[in-house]
Amino acid sequence: MPAGTTIQGRSRRARNLFLIFLPLVLAIFCWGLGRLQISVAAIFNFFIAGIRDGQWDQRMFSVLISLRLPRIILALACGAALSVSGACFQSVFSNPLASPDTLAVAAGAGFGAALALYMRQNMIVVQLSAMAFGFIAVSLTYFVSRIRGRVTTIMIVLSGMVVAALFQAGISLIMTVAETEAMLPAITFWLMGSLASARYGTLVYGLPLIVAGMAIIFALRWRLNVMALSDDEAQTLGVNVQRMRLVFSLAATMMVAAAVSMAGQIGWVGLVIPHICRMCFGSDHRDVIPASISFGGSFLLLIDSFARSAYAAEIPLSILTAALGAPLFIFLLHSSKGEGL
Repeated sequence: MPAGTTIQGRSRRARNLFLIFLPLVLAIFCWGLGRLQISVAAIFNFFIAGIRDGQWDQRMFSVLISLRLPRIILALACGAALSVSGACFQSVFSNPLASPDTLAVAAGAGFGAALALYMRQNMIVVQLSAMAFGFIAVSLTYFVSRIRGRVTTIMIVLSGMVVAALFQAGISLIMTVAETEAMLPAITFWLMGSLASARYGTLVYGLPLIVAGMAIIFALRWRLNVMALSDDEAQTLGVNVQRMRLVFSLAATMMVAAAVSMAGQIGWVGLVIPHICRMCFGSDHRDVIPASISFGGSFLLLIDSFARSAYAAEIPLSILTAALGAPLFIFLLHSSKGEGL
């Protein structure tokens, strides 16, 4: 075996190990962050004592297992879902500025959640309503894009903008008629993004959809390299462009709808993280997709940990993602000299 091939194989294995352990190490570190600071050593001692003695410290169990663990799982899942869907949309639409908002999924899911909150429904109904309207939004987008007969990338993007504007108007209407003292603060805070309501019960409905969508994109990620080419070139290589575009769009839509239904609207993750992954690992989607899973989950986990521990009142996630995402995107524009962006 040539020496270059061996070195390349070792480099890929080392990179894969880094992508796997990065979110795991950060999760253990962030597990102890919050109003009640818990060291990593104390976390290990808690598990060792519980396994050895068969009895668990109820205070530590409540904080670590009941409250923080589902929130960490949700942060990793939503960050990975938004980042992977962004990378997928950017390749499928051959548009480096595409994001999960392109198909109006976030706006539709946000409208569904706001409507359920306005009707004073529980969080399960809020999740189901958000996912339902997310799928309605992408269906409307696809239907509008077919008005002129042929579905093109430009028509899909423009249709997504129109449908998103429609649902944003609906959200504004709900916020206008909502009772100021009761529902308006809850709707506003949810639309700005928050993982405060994360419980194991909330993960049951959304997490399987994220896992399913991510598995589809991960298994077919090599085809995203072909989808980034023009339609004629992709068809020449034997890829059914329309079918693959539909499969990738549905898988990404499913992930975004599930993430928004559980965490609210969180911007910039799906736009910035895929470009960071491409700068670090190149444009091959066999590397970009795994990197997006790791970096996206890690990014949102760090953002959420800061949001719940930096101040007495929890900071909405969209404020922090925008505060970090906008400068990062400007840096990416400067570093790439606008090429590919």
